[in-house]
Amino acid sequence: MNEVNLKVPAEADNTNPRLEVTLGDITVEQVDVIVNAANSSLLGGGGVDGAIHRAAGPELLECCRTLDGCNTGDAKITPGFQLAAEWVIHTVGPIWHGGTRGEPQLLESCYRSSLARADEVGAESVAFPAISTGVYGYPVQPATAIAIGTVQSAPTRVEIVRFVCFNRETLDAYRTFLG
Repeated sequence: MNEVNLKVPAEADNTNPRLEVTLGDITVEQVDVIVNAANSSLLGGGGVDGAIHRAAGPELLECCRTLDGCNTGDAKITPGFQLAAEWVIHTVGPIWHGGTRGEPQLLESCYRSSLARADEVGAESVAFPAISTGVYGYPVQPATAIAIGTVQSAPTRVEIVRFVCFNRETLDAYRTFLG
């Protein structure tokens, strides 16, 4: 898949991570941490979740079995096993129900919780998928605004956050919000 990068310079005081956006496959990202848009069982599934489990190898599933699942809006961390990334942060995004069941707050919590887990392991770079925009049905435009706004405002020591888009529609949404 062709990669397209758009970089936003970090603030001089380095309080905000540098934001990047690319079109590609999150499983091959050369970062410290990749984030998995997981289901609550953490035992694999379709989309990004299935791709990460396949690329990481069977050890990831075995490790996830010990985590007792994950609540929507929360995040848990495992080693990356056969991935280029050292760590995988598994977060469970909300299923879209029209925005009336706390979906925006839960999606924001996914990004904040993931950055907190990244800080716990000293990660300097993190790659995020567009959480909840696949089979969970969250509309791309509002999900993108939440992702960027949360990452820009969350307290973190992460230096680089890369949003890895699976399709052109999502890439275009990130480009629009990043200017």
